[in-house]
Amino acid sequence: MARDFEVLKLRVHDVSYTPGTDALRRIGPLLLQTQDLTATAMVRLTALDNSAYTHIAGSRASLDLLSSVVSSSSLAGTDLAHVLLANPYEGAQFAGYPADDEAVRAHRHAEAIPKMSGHLNHAVHQLDLCATGCHYLAHGIAEDLTSAQDHKTAAVRQTAGAALSPAQYDALTALSAGGQLCESSARGLGVTRVATEDGTRVSIATYRALAKRKLVRSDTGTSLYQGQKITVTEAGQRALAEPRPRAALSTAASTAPTATAAAQGVRR
Repeated sequence: MARDFEVLKLRVHDVSYTPGTDALRRIGPLLLQTQDLTATAMVRLTALDNSAYTHIAGSRASLDLLSSVVSSSSLAGTDLAHVLLANPYEGAQFAGYPADDEAVRAHRHAEAIPKMSGHLNHAVHQLDLCATGCHYLAHGIAEDLTSAQDHKTAAVRQTAGAALSPAQYDALTALSAGGQLCESSARGLGVTRVATEDGTRVSIATYRALAKRKLVRSDTGTSLYQGQKITVTEAGQRALAEPRPRAALSTAASTAPTATAAAQGVRR
C-alpha cells in the first residue's frame, strides 16, 4: 500500500487543471482512487485485528498505526472532495439572471483557485502520512514477528535442554502408555514412587528429571495416596517423536593378557 499511496500523492501534487469541467475530469478520478485505497486500508485493518498477530507483543502499536492510515486516507479524500466543492462550474443561472460574462467568470476562477490549491496541498500531506505510515507498519510487523519467533525458539531450547538419555527416553515411552505417581508407607515414612501401566520400572529421580523439563506432569488435584495420573506433555510427545538416543559407548578398553602370556613364555 505504501507504493500506491506514494504514486497517488505524486499524481495529486502534479495535477494540472483549469477550473470548471476540466478540474472535475482531472481531480474526480483522484478522489475515487483515494476512496479505493481507504477501503483497502480498512480491509487490512480488519484482517489484522482478527489475526493471531494480535497476541504478539507490540501488535497494538501496529493496529493504531494502520487505523491512522485509514484516517489520513479518509481526510485526503475529504480534501479532494472539497476541491470539487470549491470548483466553479459553468452551468446556466436561474431564469431571469444574466449569464456570466468573461469578467465574472475570471473573477470566480480567481476566487476558487486558492481554495482548490489549499485543499490539494492538504490532500498531498495526508497521502504522504499514509505512505510513511505503511512503511513503518511493514517494518514494525516484520520486527514483531521476528522477535516473537526468536522468543519461541529460545523457549523451545530452554524447555528441550540436553538430549534425553536412553533411560529417560524409555521412561517417557512407558509413561505415555499410562502411569501414576503414588506414595506408599515404608517403615513409617512416605515414599513416592512411579507406577506404569506396562510394569516398566521408572525411578523417582528419572521422573523428576522429566518433570523438571516439562515433559511430564501429574494431576496434583488428586492425593498421592490415591495416585496422581501422569500425563506426557506436548513437549514430551515431541521428544518421543525423535529417534531413541543411543547408549554411550563404554570407554573402558579391553586389555589383552599379554603380560601373562609373556610371563608364561619365559618359564622353562
